[in-house]
Amino acid sequence: MPPTGTRGSAPVGGQGTMLPVTATATSAPQAGDVLELTVGEVVHGGWCVSRQDDTGLAVFVRHALPGERVRATVTQTTARLVRADATEVLQQSADRVTPPCRYAGPGRCGGCDWQHASLDAQRRLKAAVIRQQLNRIAGFDHPVKVDPIVGNDGGLGWRTVVSFAVDAAGTAGLRRHRSHDVVGISHCRIAHDLVTGADVTAKRWPGAQSVEVAVVPQTEEVGVLVTGRPAGLPDVAAASVQISGKSGARIPVRGRGYLTQRAAGRDWRVSLGGFWQVHPGAADVLGKDVLTELSPRPGDVALDLYCGAGLFAGLLAEAVGAEGRVLAVEENLTAVRDARHNLRDWPWARVHRGDVADVLRRLGIRGASIAVVDPPRTGVARQAIDVLCDPAARLRRLAYVSCDPATLARDLRLLLDGGWQLTGLRGYDAFPMTHHVECLATLTRP
Repeated sequence: MPPTGTRGSAPVGGQGTMLPVTATATSAPQAGDVLELTVGEVVHGGWCVSRQDDTGLAVFVRHALPGERVRATVTQTTARLVRADATEVLQQSADRVTPPCRYAGPGRCGGCDWQHASLDAQRRLKAAVIRQQLNRIAGFDHPVKVDPIVGNDGGLGWRTVVSFAVDAAGTAGLRRHRSHDVVGISHCRIAHDLVTGADVTAKRWPGAQSVEVAVVPQTEEVGVLVTGRPAGLPDVAAASVQISGKSGARIPVRGRGYLTQRAAGRDWRVSLGGFWQVHPGAADVLGKDVLTELSPRPGDVALDLYCGAGLFAGLLAEAVGAEGRVLAVEENLTAVRDARHNLRDWPWARVHRGDVADVLRRLGIRGASIAVVDPPRTGVARQAIDVLCDPAARLRRLAYVSCDPATLARDLRLLLDGGWQLTGLRGYDAFPMTHHVECLATLTRP
């Protein structure tokens, strides 16, 4: 921590008081300054905020909890906000715990945001962020609770996919927060034991940009995807190893190049680097809850947009039966190949490759009555929302699976304006120790 000097105080009302302690009373904080703060509400991204009402300046603080009094070192400043790390806790919250990982903390690994909070507190914070985003972006309030997923009672050892960054010396580790710097680690506490067992961080990876390890706990499969131009590969405990070059072309090194995931009582092929829920219990829980919310009936026509490897499409195909149809859409070619393989038992389920909005405009909704969307963090394309809101469509229920509360709120506002009604919203703690949260919103048409 930089040495403190004599400072005048800058009174702030509302959510907190900011007392600069390393510059003159009239100057704006600069990187390296130490501020004494009373921390206010949690905000999206793993921060808490303290505001100066007289200047409008907001200080976004990591490694703090609402209500705490801390000393925080400024890491970045802009015209309207300051980012800082809490480096000393003067008055601590009852929710504060000792981080279980020695790499968690200011200036260290940026992978986890809430290791200093109890698991119950983490879930309350995530629920608060969801409601905050709905209020701020969508303009309405809705009750929401974030529930744990079976299998992560302690919040550690759950992550089945970890992408390790590689520095110029070939050291594999995890990045500092908002930085390209690589922190060398012995192991990641939230990674599954099979990921740790691959021993990636103990080896050198010269020429590589990243090394992604993906595992299947049920079968103990391990796969490794190396990105870049590695100058040779160290021996690694994995059944499948591939190299992904700059063009995205895959060079097989060993094994099949995919993993067999298990969910809903079935096997699903997922290529290395492909999307699958990283919490081992999330695919089962989300699959079950999406089916419950959509209530598919035999003969229904269903949509699965941004279908990935085809999990929801497969569950819907089984439910609607041969007299029904499923139209699945995915842009990524590797995921399309996986989905077509996974849906081969249901010929009435078709996978179309392309941008979701383009495919919907080209094919139309085709009399669909139910739909599930599971977009990336950027949310659903506006043109796709326009199609889903078409008053001539027969859609009656929509399940929206989201990993980003901000884009979920944005899209919900558009869907509500387009005639949909929000009838359910729940959160899942699919990413313990981080600020990330999975949501399932259910919408119906009058």
